[in-house]
Amino acid sequence: MRNSTHQLWTKASKLALIAVAALSATHAPAAELRDPHLKTLPRTAEERTRIDAVTAAPDDFSAPQRFEELSAGAATVRARINADAFSQPSENITFEQELDFKVGNGLFKKIWVSAPSSTLASDGLGPLYNARSCQRCHIKDGRGHTPNGPDDNAISLFLRVSIPGAPEDAPAEIADYIATLPDPTYGEQLQDFALPGHPAEYRLDVTYEEVPVELSEGETVSLRRPTYQAADLGYGPLHPDAMLSPRIAPQMIGLGLLESIPVEDLLARADPDDADQDGISGRANIVWSTEFDEPMMGRFGHKAGMPTVMEQSAAAFAGDIGVSSPLFPDPHGDCTAAQTDCIAAPHGDNDVRGFEIDQTGMDLVAFYSRNLGVPARRGVDDPAVLRGKEVFYTTGCIACHTPAHVTHRMPDRPEHSFQLIWPYTDLLLHDMGEGLADNRPEARATGREWRTPPLWGVGLTERVSGHTQFLHDGRARSLLEAILWHGGEAQTARDAVISMPKADRDALIRFLESL
Repeated sequence: MRNSTHQLWTKASKLALIAVAALSATHAPAAELRDPHLKTLPRTAEERTRIDAVTAAPDDFSAPQRFEELSAGAATVRARINADAFSQPSENITFEQELDFKVGNGLFKKIWVSAPSSTLASDGLGPLYNARSCQRCHIKDGRGHTPNGPDDNAISLFLRVSIPGAPEDAPAEIADYIATLPDPTYGEQLQDFALPGHPAEYRLDVTYEEVPVELSEGETVSLRRPTYQAADLGYGPLHPDAMLSPRIAPQMIGLGLLESIPVEDLLARADPDDADQDGISGRANIVWSTEFDEPMMGRFGHKAGMPTVMEQSAAAFAGDIGVSSPLFPDPHGDCTAAQTDCIAAPHGDNDVRGFEIDQTGMDLVAFYSRNLGVPARRGVDDPAVLRGKEVFYTTGCIACHTPAHVTHRMPDRPEHSFQLIWPYTDLLLHDMGEGLADNRPEARATGREWRTPPLWGVGLTERVSGHTQFLHDGRARSLLEAILWHGGEAQTARDAVISMPKADRDALIRFLESL
């Protein structure tokens, strides 16, 4: 068992050269991908040796690993017992930086209003939108929820939309890029709210079918299989080839640390051609960065379609709220040329800000988003948690949910610099099978691929968000349901969970709840 654990854990180091070579053959810029948003110092040979040692798999599961309770290194915060567990500033930001964090929090919570308004700093909403503030979707900086009955809106769940593109629509610098285009009428996502005088684009209609799954020792779990419909379309039919994908708002913690993991470390874990034939073939999503005008590795979003916290935040302002920024300057958000009244509507770009949220505002929102603290682990020395951890490792979950990373050395971002973190993700794309497929590509991600989501904080979801809904669309109502939806590359691990003794299955859930 110990040997199999080490084989899984050391896969990346054994195949680093193979993986990078395979990536280079797959897309031209792989060997040149960099982290242009970071000012970094090179690692010494001594540091690399220390990193290898501190991130190595444990030989013994009878006790916690050193520093394991500090999920985010020195940035880790105390686990609150209330719904504010995800809303604390990272422990290691300075007193002066706390002011920036609080102002950024204010902008994150700000309720935007329509233009023209006497409140110039807050006008620019819409005309079409999914929410009036960032906080409306990321409630308490946590996970969104599915509609609770026909009278509940889907404010933290929406549908992305695109149509197939032609080869010339793909960036020439990124091979294997799957070209898509916005729907000619509805743009890149469907907005279910609108200002007075404008029809909303649609109403999200979700229905579920219960699917029983039999587990060992007579246990049965029911999964809910969703069907999504864009009902009550406000601007005519969608394009005949429109591809829809549900997306729920993810938790916000630890984003600056995920952004600070060296790209070469992440690429070293990729095995796109499954060279070791273990059935796991993680791939990097390579996207075109609007912020830096070059190919970068995607890290954020359910399909890793965004490369930086800044770009992800600005895109959300544009698509979700209809608010312009220097990166996405269109004052009408996601409105298309076919929506003439939307294009002609008043907007908030005409005052001293220049944009509806200016660069100073975006810097503050990005700082806030980068520095939401990750809570400390709970019960790391509990025997049931330790047994669950052993099950997690030996079942093969760590092949995608990489437990630990060490971030870049960054003299200008000491709060994120050279931290041992435990996010339990490789940030790579994996084929998750037909059951989870949305059949909508994004950059290099296929319709069956999803980014491995970070697991830190997952055990506090109910405390923060008041529910236990997981996966990209919230279909799973528990951590066990989420595991049972795994297919594709994760099918073997999923089947092992089904057949293992119930005591081990329960211990596995206890371990996940401790994260």
